[in-house]
Amino acid sequence: MNEKKAFHLNGYLALLIGFAATIGGVAMIATELKISDDPSISKFVVGVVLVGLAAIIASSLTIVQPNEAKVITFFGTYVGTVIQSGLWMVLPLTVKATVSLKVRNFNSQKLKVNDAGGNPVEIGAVIVFKVVDTAKASFDVDQYERFVEIQSETAIRHIAAKYPYDTFEDDTVASLRGNADEVAAELLRELQDRLDVAGVELRETRITHLAYAPEIASAMLQRQQATAIVSARQKIVEGAVGMVDAALKQLEGAGIELDAERKAAMINNLMVSIVSDRAAQPVINTGSLYS
Repeated sequence: MNEKKAFHLNGYLALLIGFAATIGGVAMIATELKISDDPSISKFVVGVVLVGLAAIIASSLTIVQPNEAKVITFFGTYVGTVIQSGLWMVLPLTVKATVSLKVRNFNSQKLKVNDAGGNPVEIGAVIVFKVVDTAKASFDVDQYERFVEIQSETAIRHIAAKYPYDTFEDDTVASLRGNADEVAAELLRELQDRLDVAGVELRETRITHLAYAPEIASAMLQRQQATAIVSARQKIVEGAVGMVDAALKQLEGAGIELDAERKAAMINNLMVSIVSDRAAQPVINTGSLYS
């Protein structure tokens, strides 16, 4: 079912006509019943008809607020939707259901799922959506707000299970923590496919919460710390090797010749002093290196 425009007229004009019909009908009925000694059946009937016409006009009036729509059904048949705000006259004796067209947020709960590596993680997201087809939202699904909530949580679980929480060895593999924008974009695409049936358009999806489950958070924190320490040590060693190499080349350029054993001792001392995480304690050798 697709949205279509409903028949509607200016409601203020209809209200004026209904008010005039009410006054005229009541006046005619009252005149014929109380004042006239010989009441005219025809005038009485006209008065009743005018009052009935006013009641029918009143049943056709509807007020549409800004960023809202009225879905009109006539004895179970969908006849159209009024989107323009204001006072309107539609088909009489119809049911007018209100559908909000405002942009709304849905904050999912913190869902506990297993990532691609089987590690339990907690994840949550915010979904920004808007109704763009009132007919689908009203008739193709049962309570479209609830439909959005359930489909959003289902899509979040599915996307979270496709990625690891983090990658420690291979930086080329996408992860939930390292590729949040890509994960959010894929979540938007998958969720939009699910919500097309409800006439809902997504504006944005964002991951708002991401963490390891409490039962493994401590162990994973130690792993992250160990990985960071190893990476830092690797950088320190690379820098130390470069500094030692530069020092040896500078000594050779200055004409200072060192044999292999003295060079090895110098390299050892420099590496220890540079790589060590504590200040080096100098040791003065008063004898010979070979004694």
